[in-house]
Parts: sequence; structure tokens; C-alpha cells
Amino acid sequence: MEPCRIHTALVGGIIMYRIWIVEDDPNLALLLRDCLEKYSLAARCANDFEEIMAQFHQYEPHLVLMDVNLPSHDGYYWCRQIRKVSTCPIIFISGRSGDMDQVMALEYGADDYMTKPFHHELVIAKVRSQLRRVYGEYAGEARERVVEESGLALYLERLELKWKGRTVTLARKEADLLELLLLRYPLVVTREALLYKLWDDQQFVDENTLNVNIARVRRKLQEIEVEGGIETVRGSGYKLVLLKPDKLGEHA
Repeated sequence: MEPCRIHTALVGGIIMYRIWIVEDDPNLALLLRDCLEKYSLAARCANDFEEIMAQFHQYEPHLVLMDVNLPSHDGYYWCRQIRKVSTCPIIFISGRSGDMDQVMALEYGADDYMTKPFHHELVIAKVRSQLRRVYGEYAGEARERVVEESGLALYLERLELKWKGRTVTLARKEADLLELLLLRYPLVVTREALLYKLWDDQQFVDENTLNVNIARVRRKLQEIEVEGGIETVRGSGYKLVLLKPDKLGEHA
């Protein structure tokens, strides 16, 4: 999987990021497009819901706004397909407000979830937040950031995690979560600190959303055979455990 390519256009000295709107309500899609363009963001609406991936590759968006209820296949399906080829941010926009809908979106690789109806200002704030996270305030001048501890290296711009020659690709929120655990290693990081790191708008987030992300990161650590992993510290939070070979027997 390759990270989303950062090809941007400069218009009047302002970087133009491409936002792709996958919404089958044409009125809402056009309203979102007009709102994004008003804030100097390039935007395009999906026009063929049978050829979502072809349009994705053609437009190469920096961020996707994805509805759940779509013709033929739902947004969860298309999110999974996009995640096979790209780590660009995906924000779900949906009339479904159930906890499990949001959990499923995060489980399938989404970075955020918004329920309809919503204020356009909130959409812009969330879009800008994701663009800052992924591409940085000065995308054209950004240098690669690497957080490394005991041989475990997190490449934040590539969204890759490396351990003893093995590599796994991360979703954006997985990388954000691991970044904080690595920076605080070997200390415990509270649930509140992790929630603030992943959802800095401080909007209410269901407890399950953090649990889902923790579970996803644990699986990624297992994929590259990291000795240790993320340990739950009851009543406090989580900490990263990286075991040396001579310590493995103690934790068997």
C-alpha cells in the first residue's frame, strides 16, 4: 500500500488540496463542494457509484468524504477498497448515528465519522485537522519524521512501522496512537491523553472507538512480530512494552 501522493496546486500562493466527495444525494454533495471551495480547497463529487476506484485513481484526492448509504456497495466496502491502495484520510458522513456504525467505520480504516445533519464549519474544521495531521502545515517543506525506540521505528510521513527488517503500513490514527506511546515509552499513557491526541476537537467520543484503534495497532504489532506490544494498565491507560530477547522467558 502506498501513501496518498502529495501533488498539490498553488493558487494565489495557497496550497490547494483535493477533496473527493462520495455522496449520492446530489444536493448535499454540491453544498459540500461549494463549502470546501469557499475555503480554498479543491473539491470534486463522485459521479459513477459503480466505478468508485477508477475515479479515485484518476483524481488522487488528499482526503475523501464518504457516505455510508450508497448505491450498489456501501461506504464501508469502498473504504476497505481504498485502504488497499492508499492511506489518505477518510471521513465518513452519514445519517446513521449508532455506536456500531462508527465502530465499523473505524475498524474498516476510516479516520473520523460525522453524523448528519452537521454544520459546514465543523466539516471544514475536521477536514483541515486531517490535512494538518497527514501533510503538515508546510507540506512542501516537510522533512520526514521518525520516532524510534529500542529498534521499533515509526515513519510518520510514510505511515510505516518497521521492526527487525519487517514493515507494516498504518492508518493515520494508528500512527498517531503509536507516536504518543513511543514518545512516552516506557511510561503509561492515559486514555484521556490518547483520546485528545486522536480527536483533538474534544468532541464526545465513545469509549469503543479508542478500544477499536488499540486492537488494530496490536494486530499490526503482531504482524511484524514485535516482542511485547500494548499493555493495558487497569484504571490508568496503556503502555508500550518492547521486550529484549533475555526478557521473553519472563513474560511467557
